[in-house]
Amino acid sequence: MFFVLSKVLGFFALPSNVLITLGLAGLALTATRFARAGRLMMAAALLLLALFGLSPVGHLLILPLEERFPAWDGNGTPDGIIVLGGALDTLAGPARGEIGLNEAAERMTVVAELARRFPAAKIVFTGGSGRLIYRDATEADLAGRLLESFGIAADRIVLEDRSRNTQENATLTKALLQPQPGQHWLLVTSAHHMPRAVGVFRAAGFPVAAYPVDYRTRGTADLLRPFSSLGDGLRRTDTAVREWVGLGMYWLTGRTSALLPGPEPVNRAAAGRADKRL
Repeated sequence: MFFVLSKVLGFFALPSNVLITLGLAGLALTATRFARAGRLMMAAALLLLALFGLSPVGHLLILPLEERFPAWDGNGTPDGIIVLGGALDTLAGPARGEIGLNEAAERMTVVAELARRFPAAKIVFTGGSGRLIYRDATEADLAGRLLESFGIAADRIVLEDRSRNTQENATLTKALLQPQPGQHWLLVTSAHHMPRAVGVFRAAGFPVAAYPVDYRTRGTADLLRPFSSLGDGLRRTDTAVREWVGLGMYWLTGRTSALLPGPEPVNRAAAGRADKRL
């Protein structure tokens, strides 16, 4: 039930959907005695679409999420590398007999490098189907084929194919892997999604080290950079707002460890002991 409700409410968590709904409602009102209110609604929708689509608002909203976790420092040798779903096309790609990647492709492509760098590490992909309809293929099905095409041995690959959201990514992956104290696991996902992902894994009792990829901004240099097309700006704003709403909802329902999870303080004594073991 939570999954279905989250998908329905998620539609209205996107500014572009809210604004087009506002504009259409205003249009409908112009044929009634509330025509003046309808015209005001249409004007507001048009102005806000322009603001969210062309101004740097999308950069401003997504940058704090991307900057929350720094790039992995490279310390230690991971026992495994966990990759969150969200980068594979489960609709058009399978229908065409291809493995299609979307704009979060770095979640998958970085694994080829990490697998070569850490040849003893398990490569774990977690992702089923997050769709309410058209659920013919799961991301895990496609990920397994893609990872093997990178030259990764099948016995190193672990696929979790039932999760439909980030919370299920964490709980089902933990149940599958049964991580032991002292093990070191990397978590690979988009930089803007990393705060929620790490918070959910922490809440599930599965500590992970953040390995953010798929950055959408260059950093603070983009805070004043407008978008060249309305579609690009709206997509960036939608992505950021959806993530902020997700953080809030997960926190309110106890699915994450904090409202905006961040890096945990380093226990330098423990880190020193771990380095000596390595």
